[in-house]
Amino acid sequence: MQQGMSKGLTVLMAAATGLIVANVYYNQPLIVMIAKTFNVSESNAGQISFLTQVGYAMGLFFCVPLGDWFERKKQILVMTFLSALALFAAAYSNSLLLLKITAFTIGFTSVVPQLILPLAANLTAPEQRGKIIGFIMSGLLIGILLSRTLSGVVGAHLGWRAMFGIAGAICIVLMAIMAVALPQNRPDFKGSYSNLMGSLFTLIKTQPVLREASVITACAFASFGLFWIGIVFLLSGEPYHFTSDKIGLMGLAAAAGALGAPLIGKISDKKNPRIAIGYGLGLILLSFILFYFFRNSLVVLIAGIVLLDLGLQAAHISNQTRIYALIPEARNRINTVYMTTGFIGTSIGSGVGLWVWDLAGWSGVSIAGVVFMLIAFAVYALTFRKAAQTPTVAA
Repeated sequence: MQQGMSKGLTVLMAAATGLIVANVYYNQPLIVMIAKTFNVSESNAGQISFLTQVGYAMGLFFCVPLGDWFERKKQILVMTFLSALALFAAAYSNSLLLLKITAFTIGFTSVVPQLILPLAANLTAPEQRGKIIGFIMSGLLIGILLSRTLSGVVGAHLGWRAMFGIAGAICIVLMAIMAVALPQNRPDFKGSYSNLMGSLFTLIKTQPVLREASVITACAFASFGLFWIGIVFLLSGEPYHFTSDKIGLMGLAAAAGALGAPLIGKISDKKNPRIAIGYGLGLILLSFILFYFFRNSLVVLIAGIVLLDLGLQAAHISNQTRIYALIPEARNRINTVYMTTGFIGTSIGSGVGLWVWDLAGWSGVSIAGVVFMLIAFAVYALTFRKAAQTPTVAA
């Protein structure tokens, strides 16, 4: 059902995805401050970031498929409200254990962007889909990246608890706006919840493009997750000694790369998106090589961040364009498989980032990023011929 997408609705969706997905990343520049509050090690406090991403992956798997079963607008509003409650709970956490529990809940309930994207794809004509998805993805990616800048500044001046409270208030305001502006969109799936979840495994089995896209994106997201864990530790120590607000400013560099998302979407509409995926993986690989050799150069670090983000977008948006074309009536479930795999990758990357930092510092982080990209290139090369075959088995 394609009712059309006005510019105003597209902008709202982009803003909502960016502001809500930011909930998952606000904690990262605040890890050092949280560690001091509860008198624990930085790697212990860093588990908050890992648990938030695990929660997000679980929310993707269990909640996003419901978009093919429940009325989509209602689900978006309910999840946004629950996310606000979790953020307020984090702001008032009086122990690290409680904060870790609320961190998981924040991740679990902040999957609204992955409900909005299939809704946008449903409302958009095929020839415009890449462009619209690219625009909304630019909002999402800018939200991910500027969340660190905002939380760094707020944390430095108001404390880490204030950031969670502000984020909760943002969710309440967004919920009120979306209640008025979003159109209702009813799915076509008629089976039970068990049938719905079972069909996820059917999609994995029957859709080679989905499998390839998911694994490649998991590797790209893993590199992204481990980088943003490691960069906090690098910049807070020798030779930089940055405070949380200065660390957060690194998000501005990454946001510059996010401006390329609409252009990448247009390219995916007109050309083979696999080409953009290959270039994207190459840019991510190059960024980690630069990170390894030029760790003491802030200019090169910033350039590497731009390359990392632009490469991630090229791979991610092009893969999304491919998978949304597979089975229109199963877009939420396809997105579930794709994004759950991706954020499992992010969680693994964050966990690996904590481990290799303790083991080998920034060198370990950079080498781990290269390894993830080599795995992605291996999958990309091995499936190059098979990717042209796109079965459309109903799910």
